[in-house]
Amino acid sequence: MADRNDDHTVFIGSKPFMNYVTGVVMQFTTQGANEVVIKSRGKFISRAVDVAEVAAKRFLEGNVVIRDIKVDSEEFENKEGRKVRVSSIEITLGKK
Repeated sequence: MADRNDDHTVFIGSKPFMNYVTGVVMQFTTQGANEVVIKSRGKFISRAVDVAEVAAKRFLEGNVVIRDIKVDSEEFENKEGRKVRVSSIEITLGKK
């Protein structure tokens, strides 16, 4: 299995949805990645799941599967000084 590095990581945020799908697909097709990690936090978690599903099932159908899903949460202080907990997800897609 290839080393995980940030070259094959897509961080999900507020850009248009298809930008992320295209980014994931390009990692596999033009950059020769064996696996791509999709990372997201908070309100963007559902978007990360959608990106993984659309990339794997529509664009890379039969070639890529979801290998691993990790969930976590971290606590930090917001601007008002209150402790806030934010959830995160890492979805690893890999070639079959």
